Amino acid sequence: MILLLAFAFVSGVITILSPCILPVLPIVLSGSLGKGRAKPFGVIAGFVASFTLFTLALSAIVQALGIPADAMRYVAVALIVVFGVVMLVPKLNGLFEIGAARIAAIGQGANKPKAGFRGVVSAGNTAGAATASGGSAPSGFWSGLLVGFSLGLIWTPCVGPIMASVISLSLTKRIDSGSVLITLAYTIGTSLPMLAVMFGGRTLLKRVPSLSRNAGGIQRGFGVLMIVLGITIGLGFDRSIQAAILTAFPSYGTGLTAIEQAAPVEAALKARGGAGKPATAAGRFSGAPDGIKDNGRLSDYGAAPDFVAAGPWFNTPGSAAGSAPPSPSPGLSLADLRGKVVLVDFWTYSCVNCVRTLPYLRAWYDAYKDKGLVIVGVHTPEFEFEKVSSNVSRAMGGLGVTWPVVQDNDYAQWNAYGNRYWPAHYFIDAKGRVRYVHFGEGGYEVSEGVIRALLKEAGKDPGGAVSRKAPEIDSRTPETYLGYERGRNLASSVAPKADQVVEYRPARVPGNGEWNLEGRWTIAGQYVVPESAGTLSLGFNAKDVFLVVEPEGKGGSIGVSVDGVPVGDGVDVRDGTVRPTESRLYHLVKLPASGSHVLTLVVSGKLRLFAFTFG
Repeated sequence: MILLLAFAFVSGVITILSPCILPVLPIVLSGSLGKGRAKPFGVIAGFVASFTLFTLALSAIVQALGIPADAMRYVAVALIVVFGVVMLVPKLNGLFEIGAARIAAIGQGANKPKAGFRGVVSAGNTAGAATASGGSAPSGFWSGLLVGFSLGLIWTPCVGPIMASVISLSLTKRIDSGSVLITLAYTIGTSLPMLAVMFGGRTLLKRVPSLSRNAGGIQRGFGVLMIVLGITIGLGFDRSIQAAILTAFPSYGTGLTAIEQAAPVEAALKARGGAGKPATAAGRFSGAPDGIKDNGRLSDYGAAPDFVAAGPWFNTPGSAAGSAPPSPSPGLSLADLRGKVVLVDFWTYSCVNCVRTLPYLRAWYDAYKDKGLVIVGVHTPEFEFEKVSSNVSRAMGGLGVTWPVVQDNDYAQWNAYGNRYWPAHYFIDAKGRVRYVHFGEGGYEVSEGVIRALLKEAGKDPGGAVSRKAPEIDSRTPETYLGYERGRNLASSVAPKADQVVEYRPARVPGNGEWNLEGRWTIAGQYVVPESAGTLSLGFNAKDVFLVVEPEGKGGSIGVSVDGVPVGDGVDVRDGTVRPTESRLYHLVKLPASGSHVLTLVVSGKLRLFAFTFG
């Protein structure tokens, strides 16, 4: 924990150089204006409070209030604009100082304004007083507090891997004391350069007479700037500024989070994510150990967590396999399965890696279910549409999943196992203890050997083996996400804008793992979608290409070509076209061998495209 706190502090210090911070630096600099010596400290106090609160509790707050997550960002924008107007208009400036003075007086147990506010007598003469003095920016701790509060709200997305791990834990309601300490360490680190900027600005104003003489004009200039910045952030143009900076200077900021990717930090983050040391033989399993070997050797990692996912359950007694929507039926517990060998499979139906394991799971289930094997699928969604029960049920029917499955939309089961992967297999013996773990595809013969060994331990005769050798996957292109939350390698000549319809143009022919858009598209958090029609091109090096698609309505189609030639018929392609009718993974390309190619998709209709995977 000490290591993470130290790195979080250093990361906070260097965050001031991040490209996502540059658009809001003028707001920080505005803290140098005003005669109140405590104003910079007010900015810091407001920043620390709002950043910490909303980083740790934003998800819970918006759920409790039933408001969109962006609502708090708009609150911050409104505060910035209001503060800009106050700085710009002398009369409002005076009114604000009266309010700040009264708050300060209450805080100090007094009933009259202090010396810093004695020039303001009443709202009626503030305009003249402010004009005569050349204008004074709203000063003091309380005015700074408002600036800092709004700053913390719009600063929250600008974080690296350490703070991202805290945010991910907050989304799954796993906040602990460590999360609070890491957030505070990061925030305090960030506060130091902010203080330096504000006090540096004050020193400059004092030492340059021409600036001191024009303090009123500088104040009004910052007022206009804050109004412009507030509107810019409210309309999402700050993201365009960030994109323009990175387009002009592609390597800018790439090294700022490098220190957070050191091996000791990654190990500490994995431990915080629930994947630390294995439990002792007498303890409870809380995550697979680092460096686990895929050799089929049985160990004892502790008592398996019970099933805690909210459900619903499928294919259990009382539910019809593949029903849509699923019928409410009792779930399973490990106590119900005592004496059985249990394989817990974490999967999601649009994950091609998960789908490729299903034939082996099906073969094991058919061969060993009457000999004491129970497979329990835990469907933990990667995308929003995978949370819909009818979609899961329909996919199970199409994929031939006949064993029990529970929906884990809130990641409760995922967190109980400290899981980090799709697919992931946890092998539990007849006594309810985790004995073996396997992540990802492959190793099927070894995994079957584990099942057979555990059945023999339970006194069962497993009979003959059924696994066949898995085909080799020859792909040199990583999984490619298209939404702005996880997307990368967009080769566009037009700066991307989040959640807005933009006319995109390709910057070049995409290389391996790169993609571009042509036409009017919206890039959302998890997907891209054309306004009515558009083209997407992708460079890849693989034999098979898959795409997760969600139709918004009926009638959409995707023309598929590779290197300018329409692809042949396949599982999902007819006459070079895919016509998606449900939310799932579609098999677009099947080539005889891997190689470097360019995939072109001509999309018609409102189809959401989420992610490419390869084989």
